[in-house]
Amino acid sequence: MPKMTPSERAAFLAEVHVGVIAVERPDRAPLAVPIWYGYQPGGEVLLWTEAGSVKEKLIRTAGRFSLTAQVEEPPYRYVTAEGPVVGIDTADLETARGIADRYLGEQAGAAFLAENLGPESLIIRMRPEHWLSTDYSKAE
Repeated sequence: MPKMTPSERAAFLAEVHVGVIAVERPDRAPLAVPIWYGYQPGGEVLLWTEAGSVKEKLIRTAGRFSLTAQVEEPPYRYVTAEGPVVGIDTADLETARGIADRYLGEQAGAAFLAENLGPESLIIRMRPEHWLSTDYSKAE
């Protein structure tokens, strides 16, 4: 399969995609759920979630998760990044705004932020260590 180079996969992950995180769960299949995320090449994967959510509890317990982003039409491409959690902190306005604006644009992002950013909001940071990627456009 045609793999992406490290710079190609980082650039792809930095594009706007709805990601799917997967995190281990005792006595059940891993939890896999769609999520908005933030990422800049060479940086950490950022998730915005709420304290006490199933995602937060499982990620905190596992100490790691994976994130997959994909293009759902030909030529298909995907990147999966997996690694340890390096921080779980109260969401700061700048980071939450970056994630909201990334998916909704500045105006709708501000409205989303006003309605959803609260004292229970958390930013989870993951440092990618292991990558999988495929770019079928390279096979043409």
